[in-house]
Amino acid sequence: MPNYANQGRRRGTVGQQVRRAARGLLDKDITGLERLLPAGKVQQAIAAEGVKYRDRLFPPLVTLWTFLLQVLSADGSCRAAVLRLMASMAVVGRKGRVACGAGTGPYCKARQRLSENLLSRLLRDTGQTLHRECAAPVREILGGRPLKVVDGTVCSMADTPENQGVWPQPRSQKPGLGFPLVRLVVVFSLSCAAVLDLAMGSYAGKQQGESALFRSLLGSLAAGDILLADRYYASYWMLALLLERRVDSLFRQHQLRRIDFRSGRRLGQGDHTIRLYKPKACPQWMDQATYRRLPQTLEVREIRVRVCQRGFRVRSLVLVTTLLDAQLYPAEEIAEAFHRRWHVELDLRSIKQTMGMGVLRCKTPEMVRKEIWMHLLAYNLIRIFMAEAAQAAGVEPREVSFTAAVQTINAFAPVFKCTPARKLPRLWRLLLYAVCHHRVGDRPNRYEPRAVKRRAKPIALLTVPRQQARRQLARSAGAAC
Repeated sequence: MPNYANQGRRRGTVGQQVRRAARGLLDKDITGLERLLPAGKVQQAIAAEGVKYRDRLFPPLVTLWTFLLQVLSADGSCRAAVLRLMASMAVVGRKGRVACGAGTGPYCKARQRLSENLLSRLLRDTGQTLHRECAAPVREILGGRPLKVVDGTVCSMADTPENQGVWPQPRSQKPGLGFPLVRLVVVFSLSCAAVLDLAMGSYAGKQQGESALFRSLLGSLAAGDILLADRYYASYWMLALLLERRVDSLFRQHQLRRIDFRSGRRLGQGDHTIRLYKPKACPQWMDQATYRRLPQTLEVREIRVRVCQRGFRVRSLVLVTTLLDAQLYPAEEIAEAFHRRWHVELDLRSIKQTMGMGVLRCKTPEMVRKEIWMHLLAYNLIRIFMAEAAQAAGVEPREVSFTAAVQTINAFAPVFKCTPARKLPRLWRLLLYAVCHHRVGDRPNRYEPRAVKRRAKPIALLTVPRQQARRQLARSAGAAC
C-alpha cells in the first residue's frame, strides 16, 4: 500500500527546492542581462501592468530571461531554452541538484502567462532610455535635432489555422501553399538604432498599410523631432499630422506628384518651396473634427539631389521636407541626413537575419505577437550593450558590429553561470573589450549586386497542399507494388 503521507512530504520538499532555485536565479546574474535589464526595472513594469503571479519555478523575470536567451540563440527551440535553464539552476542550486525537468510544458505555459503589455512597455522603456541617454546627434547635422526613422517590413510564421485567421497569406498564393504574413512598422532612432515603437497588421486589407499602421505610432514622436521615411509616407495628411505635433518631416517625394522647379519660391539650384492644398474630400479613416482642424494649405520644400556615385541605381531624387529655413538647414545636410536613412534597412536586416525574426516559430497569434516583442526587446538590449562598449572605446555606437555583439553575448553567457560575483565586473569589462574589437569597416557608398553566388539545392517546389501531395505519393507507391 503506498505511503501517501511520505509522497506528500516529498512533493513539498521538491516544491521548496524549485522555489529556492528560482530565487537563486533571481539573486545571481547568470546571463549578463542583469546589467542591461535590471530586475528592479522589470519589477516596476510588472507592478505598473498589474501582473499577478504565484511563487513558482517560472516567475515573470525568470521566464523573461529564458525567453530572451532563446531568441538570441541560434537554436531558438523551447527545448534548448529549458536545457540552458537546467544548467543555470544546477550552478545556483545546492550540490548541483535542482528539481527541474527537461520537459518544455511548464516553460511554454509560463510564456503564455507573460503579459504582452509588459513586453511592449519594456521595449518602449529601453528604446527611449537608449535614445535619451546614449544617443548623440548625427555629426551635428540639421542643428543637432533628434532624427528618427520609420519603415516597414514583413515576417512569415508557422502555417496554422489560428495564424491564417489573423494574418492570412497573400491572395496570389494558392491555399495550402503559402504562409501567414504579418506587417510590421517600426520607429527607430537614427543615431543609436534603438527601436522606439512598433505596430503590427495584416499583409493586405483596409487600413493595414504602412502609413495606416504608422498613424497609431504618432505618440512615439516628440516635439522637435525630425522624421525620415521613404516616398510611401509623403502625403499631405502625413505632413500635416506631423506638423500638428511640431515634428518636421524629411521624405522622398511621391512618384505621382508633379514636380516643377520653375514654380514656387526659389532657394537655390534645385531647391524651392511650394504650397500643397488640402484635398476636398475627407478620407474614410479620418474624423471630421480632425479634417477641419488641419490647415487648408501647407508650405513645403523640395530639393533635387544628384547621385554621382557609380554603382548606385538612382541618379537623382527629389526630397520633400517641412524644414523651410535654407540657412539653418542647408540642402547638403538634408541630403546627407536622407542618405543615412539607409541605416534603417540594415537595422531591419539585423533583426530579421542575424536574430532570426524573419521566420517566426510560434503557432498562435498571441504567442507570435509576444515573440515579436521579445525579439525587439532583445535587439534593444544588445544596442544598449553596444552603446556602453562604444562609449568605453571612444567610438560611435554604429561603428560596432551588431553580429559580433550577438556572438559575444552568446559565447560569454555560459561563463556568467560559473563566475563568482566578485569577478563579474572584470568579466563584463572583458566582454566590452571583445565587442569593441569587432567593428564595422569603413565602407562609404558601398554597393553590391542583388544576387547570390551559392546555388540552392535542386529540390522541387510544393505546388499542392502537403496532405494532397502525401496522398498522391501513397497512391503512386501502392501502384508500383
